[in-house]
Amino acid sequence: MSIARVLVANRGEIALRVIKACRELGIESVIAVSEADRESLPARTADRAVCIGPPRSSESYLKVEAIIAAALGTKSDAVHPGYGFLAEKPELAEACEKHGVKFIGPKPDSIRQMGNKLAARALVSEYRIPVVPGSPNVGSLKEGFALAESIGFPVLLKAAAGGGGRGIKIVTEASELQRAFEMATAEAKAAFGDATLYIERYLPNARHIEVQILGDQSGNVIHVGERDCSLQRRYQKVVEEALAYSIPEQVRKKIRTAAVTAAKNIRYENAGTIEFILDQESGKFYFLEMNTRIQVEHPVTEMITGVDLVQEQISIANGQRLSYKQSDIRFSGHAIECRITAESPRDGFRPSPGVITEWHPPEGEGIRVDSHCFEGYFVPPFYDSLLAKLITHGADRHEAMKRMGEALESFRVNGIATTIPFLGFLLHQQDYISGKVNTRWVERKLEQFVP
Repeated sequence: MSIARVLVANRGEIALRVIKACRELGIESVIAVSEADRESLPARTADRAVCIGPPRSSESYLKVEAIIAAALGTKSDAVHPGYGFLAEKPELAEACEKHGVKFIGPKPDSIRQMGNKLAARALVSEYRIPVVPGSPNVGSLKEGFALAESIGFPVLLKAAAGGGGRGIKIVTEASELQRAFEMATAEAKAAFGDATLYIERYLPNARHIEVQILGDQSGNVIHVGERDCSLQRRYQKVVEEALAYSIPEQVRKKIRTAAVTAAKNIRYENAGTIEFILDQESGKFYFLEMNTRIQVEHPVTEMITGVDLVQEQISIANGQRLSYKQSDIRFSGHAIECRITAESPRDGFRPSPGVITEWHPPEGEGIRVDSHCFEGYFVPPFYDSLLAKLITHGADRHEAMKRMGEALESFRVNGIATTIPFLGFLLHQQDYISGKVNTRWVERKLEQFVP
């Protein structure tokens, strides 16, 4: 049975992105919305909207049974989970399978396999892909002390079931371990329902490089290039670029090969991203984790390749082979994405919900804006604060940066605070321009920012 109607189980800009892909493929779209999103742009744009619960995500977007009921009730053939919410929960993929609804994503086993960082580390090690020196799960504080001493400080305490930067603590010396252990354990339990921790060596001068992969049901796997996501605040990405810049070509090739090797060996289907840490001191790279979904930053890859990753997701779920061979993938120029959020940088990035009284995004050659916002839109306090993704493309990195700087300056938003001024500040720093950054660079620049 071919997919004729897709239930979009998400909100915001990614919901609009999926609706657009469906429309271009001649597929009907149904958007599942909470009460807070009844009048949202995705609700107005989809062929149909169905309410699945109250504003709080725990009572709507995070309820598997509500999503399945909406899919069955609207006779949808498939569910697209977007990113966040239930996108990496095997329970949704399993429920879809049980009820004869296609899940636009990988198989439940792949989600479960790669969702636990400890299990994923062990698995990719079998394929001779390097992982950061670290430990198995830490059973107790006493065991944690012994493991940290053997690995060598500084170390990272990490939640095995983690994601989104939660449940991670840097420990520079033994005296800090107990407090960090207690905090990471509590955070992991609260966020993921699983308090399991493990320890990794901390690499203070590292770049975050991720490889976009696509796999179909016939076992074909390709990469669609890599992205640099080193600019992060509290382990949350702020600026992303494609392709990764200032890395040796030999390292680039090895990272891509490692990503495809991992995906092929687990017989991965659909879109996914394999993330690596590149130690700039030694030049060595290490597997970090796999995200079994479409990424927030997928547009930069689309801008330099012309590959519509969301359409590919839908086609793969429909049982079709990949539209591309590896030799078909060509890279043109450079692309940068800035995540614009409803936060106040001058107030410690305090969330800024409220009514948008002015909304004028930039336009022009090489500029793309993915957003669900408009003048008069009320930014609710219940969800992630992402307002828009501003993407620029140029013939090279210099041109993409120039366009981004101009686009940020012309982006007009009023009524709420946004991170636009902070992003403009970052992109004018000489370290950024010359590519001399790492995953801690943004944190160090915070105190220099004057709104």
